[in-house]
Amino acid sequence: MHEVTVIEDPAAAEASLDPMRSKLLAALVEPGSATSLAQKVGLARQKVNYHLRTLERHGLVQLVEERKKGNVTERVMQATAASFVISPAALSSVQPDPARFADRLSARWLLAVAAQLVRDVGALISGAAAAQKRVATFAIDGEVRFASAADRAAFAEELAHCVTSLVSKYHDESAEGGRDHRLVVAVHPAVKEER
Repeated sequence: MHEVTVIEDPAAAEASLDPMRSKLLAALVEPGSATSLAQKVGLARQKVNYHLRTLERHGLVQLVEERKKGNVTERVMQATAASFVISPAALSSVQPDPARFADRLSARWLLAVAAQLVRDVGALISGAAAAQKRVATFAIDGEVRFASAADRAAFAEELAHCVTSLVSKYHDESAEGGRDHRLVVAVHPAVKEER
């Protein structure tokens, strides 16, 4: 099971967004059968089986074991990932495009860039899985507390200068066999999760 998988197919996205199927996906972080899941989610076993077949058809759950119980074969399923992210590619005709935004300081432009990041990394993961390779990535995630808006602006300016300096140091347009990489740096107010 993967920690996180990106859903790119619109039909798979639709299947995962059904409230009952979403509950089943959450429950199937640990293997379970239709019978055991029916008790957990309060639904008839036959209806759970219907939902499981839909999730299986879209690659969101997989068979891990079959158990014979008298005349019945019990199928034990597990989610293919602990969590899922829906790629903007699933909404291809309306997915965000950062190029359509003039204001690169707006939160909506940042959201469009983040959506592009999810789409691109999802496609890279899918391609790497098909080729049985790993994807070389790097990310930094952290928080910084600014004393004032002026400090935040100064930080953003200094960060831009540092990143620009690093890019000009390492970018080699003429490198034969070189591979382009996308760089995304973002700063936004932290959102505190309620627990």
